[in-house]
Amino acid sequence: MLNIVLFGPPGAGKGTQSQRLIEKYDLVHLSTGDIFRANIGGNTELGKLAKSYIDKGQLVPDEVTINMLGSEVKKHPDAKGFIFDGFPRTKAQAGALDELMSEIGSSITAMIALDVPEEELKQRLKKRAEDSGRSDDADPKVIANRIEVYKNETAPVKSYYQEQNKFYSIDGLGAISEITDRMFDTVEQIK
Repeated sequence: MLNIVLFGPPGAGKGTQSQRLIEKYDLVHLSTGDIFRANIGGNTELGKLAKSYIDKGQLVPDEVTINMLGSEVKKHPDAKGFIFDGFPRTKAQAGALDELMSEIGSSITAMIALDVPEEELKQRLKKRAEDSGRSDDADPKVIANRIEVYKNETAPVKSYYQEQNKFYSIDGLGAISEITDRMFDTVEQIK
């Protein structure tokens, strides 16, 4: 089973590259944001619990998040693997993900991070705001804050996977196809 934690700052190209990985390796994409929305929209017990925290402006506890993720993983018993998008964001979450994968007789294969300089990220996000109308990408202060949050959140998770020799950094500059080729080369080396 090929299980990838895909990381990168806003604008690094995670959405584009994850779609290519999904197609090539027949993986299941698990986005915590999508899972939250589906559970809240579906009015599930976990969704109601998550919403109770969100409505108070609080972070949803790790236990609730991992339980939602676990229920999604278990919906795909024949999966060839998963791409985890937006999770884990802390060492505690990474440990919980390891436990979840162990329960299904698997493990995380690698954390792959798209490495893109900050100035390039700002340009990409500005262009994405123009092309797609995403207002969250248009404000330079919001962009700077999102990049800062990413840096602060991911540093501990990066070291967690480095300690397991599962961290791989991909140069996220160049044509999309070049980045994809680098991603595929890395996956081929580790699987």
